[in-house]
Amino acid sequence: MPNTVYVEYNFEVNPLQPASDILIAELGEAGFESFVENDEGIVAYIQKKDWSDKILESVNILENEIFKISFEVKEIKQENWNATWESNFNPIQVNDQCVVRAPFHENPNVEFDIVIEPKMSFGTGHHETTHMMLEHILSHDFEGKSVLDMGSGTGVLAILAAKKGAKSVDAIDIDNWCFLNAKENIIRNNCEHINVCEGDVNLLKDQQYDIIIANINRNILLADIPVYGKCLGPNGILFLSGFYEEDIPMISSKCNEVELKFEKNLKKNNWVAVKYVF
Repeated sequence: MPNTVYVEYNFEVNPLQPASDILIAELGEAGFESFVENDEGIVAYIQKKDWSDKILESVNILENEIFKISFEVKEIKQENWNATWESNFNPIQVNDQCVVRAPFHENPNVEFDIVIEPKMSFGTGHHETTHMMLEHILSHDFEGKSVLDMGSGTGVLAILAAKKGAKSVDAIDIDNWCFLNAKENIIRNNCEHINVCEGDVNLLKDQQYDIIIANINRNILLADIPVYGKCLGPNGILFLSGFYEEDIPMISSKCNEVELKFEKNLKKNNWVAVKYVF
């Protein structure tokens, strides 16, 4: 994909929270696929082929007078992406056990050292949803488990599951760049037994998993939860994120339809990561 062109929106947001989180969620619904958060706001990217001059019409927060949001727009070629994220990407530490870092960062003294080059993919650990899903994985037993990471992005969640002893991991993402990037990151972390696939929930036929991880968005989760329920084996666990605290009743209702029950959730800045069990 050497000739792929992205459109970059550099948003200055005041106050930062909760406006930045709402803006990211609405931009994601509009088709933006990658975000970098900074002290002034966020930088958002969308492939030029998916862009139009009306792309922001559905982003309602821009009309909210409570927040002051301005932006600049420019095109950016994919080969310039590394310089962009290297200037913004600091290592992320989760508890005292796990660090997510880039190859140019020093090797930390932690149990789980994950090295990624995110490029145009989502999932550096900076966003609250990824961070909380890493926390869930760290606090649960993955030894000998079969795992699905749905909407895998950079592959960071699949990689941690593998490092925690999962016997098999399927990582699925609908975006071609995420698919290619996850394969690179899996090799980089010596987790070659992770199976990376490009596609969506339609790839799940007769597969059975002990644990399913899905950090996507609310509407996709609501559509896919019935399939997750069919793919989970006895005593299966489902970890979901990509939505807000106020969405939990809606998500839980859909999970209850397939006999999955709410057990616990983590929360950061109104984002949540929820555990469901049979």
